[in-house]
Amino acid sequence: QVRLAESGGGLVQFGGSLRLSCAASGSILSIYTTGWYRQAPGKQRELLALCHSGGWTNVADSVKGRFTISKDNAKNMVYLQMNSLKPEDTAVYYCNYHDPAGNDYWGQGTQVTVSS
Repeated sequence: QVRLAESGGGLVQFGGSLRLSCAASGSILSIYTTGWYRQAPGKQRELLALCHSGGWTNVADSVKGRFTISKDNAKNMVYLQMNSLKPEDTAVYYCNYHDPAGNDYWGQGTQVTVSS
């Protein structure tokens, strides 16, 4: 079992920045993929960025150049740096942990609101 806890959301003005954090605890394997997703009201959950335990990362084209994913293995932390935020970035942001057995774990989400 893996537990995830997001933090760092809040209200930010257009063009501002936020860094989201995700603290992982529990049975964390040596091979896994973590990611950040978001879900806006009335929309499907959207993949934003992935980070593999081996080091590779991938960012969705929709936020590439503005969002960056990183991790701190020693602290079991995953981060999402978000720059040049727009009102359309307003959503609940979720951290995900995916293990080789195909299990998915989710955090409770953190709200990000970007004012125009």
